[in-house]
Amino acid sequence: MKTFEYRTATTPADGLAPNAVFLAGGTNLVDLMKLGVATPDILVDVNRLPLHEVAELPTGGLRIGAGVRNSDLAADRRVRTAYPVLSQALLSGASGQLRNMATTGGNLLQRTRCRYFMDAGMPCNKHRPGSGCPARDGDHRNLAILGGSPACVATHPSDMAVALTALDAVVQVDGPTGRREIPVTELYRLPEDAPERDTTLEHGELITAVDLPALPVAARSAYRKARDRASFAFAIGSVAAALAIEDGLVSDVRLAFGAVAAKPWRASVAEAELRGGPATRERFLAAAEAELAAARPLRDNAYKIPLIRNLTAAVLTSLSGDVR
Repeated sequence: MKTFEYRTATTPADGLAPNAVFLAGGTNLVDLMKLGVATPDILVDVNRLPLHEVAELPTGGLRIGAGVRNSDLAADRRVRTAYPVLSQALLSGASGQLRNMATTGGNLLQRTRCRYFMDAGMPCNKHRPGSGCPARDGDHRNLAILGGSPACVATHPSDMAVALTALDAVVQVDGPTGRREIPVTELYRLPEDAPERDTTLEHGELITAVDLPALPVAARSAYRKARDRASFAFAIGSVAAALAIEDGLVSDVRLAFGAVAAKPWRASVAEAELRGGPATRERFLAAAEAELAAARPLRDNAYKIPLIRNLTAAVLTSLSGDVR
């Protein structure tokens, strides 16, 4: 591992030095430093900043401090009751030990697990722009079918971020130009011609909290994840869903797909197909097909199209069956 300087932050401004990065749980960043993929000169530890509470907002939603541990957030009574999709997504990720260390802010900023990115000796446009994307003709079984580009087909690995996308969460940020709010759907970038940039954050900007809106439909929500083994594995496909039905018709629905793109994929086309119509498995399948019409799979990952279609139908059918 490259030698680095360690500092303890007293304000977000402590992270402004060139090639300084913020450190919270370290469950992803330290791994990347050990592999030589991340090589910061300065680590700025933010664990002593007051970012560790889940508070109720006057609007009825919740504000989650960026330093809240994943295990604590998953167990929060208000989250389990009003946003079960978020609790389920958190519990489906990593191991218990990692969830005890990982934080809300850090989880949002996880880097891709693409094997070429994780190997500092391999060409990869994410860590060496212009060096190429060997994944396109190589090992891409777990990589993107939506929103990819000739420069990159990496996927975003977070389960939590998929649930937050379906819930229309808003990220609170503090940085050198002041504080700002970013809808989580606008936090992440598709690779296009600059795959080295995962997010719309600028250098020195620190995520301080995530706001969950008051969202009645979220009380009936769920997260479904497919992976290669029963536990401690990243998704090969996932679906976050919330569903409300009135008189047999879909009155509200929220959908997001995971492990299919460089960002959690908000399934807006599918949502539009479903609203106002009967809540049937056939329509759930057709809506997912409509969303996935934009998919551009590579040689070995076309299986994700029927996988996501069937996951979507399964989770929505389950939610509709719960209606009394």
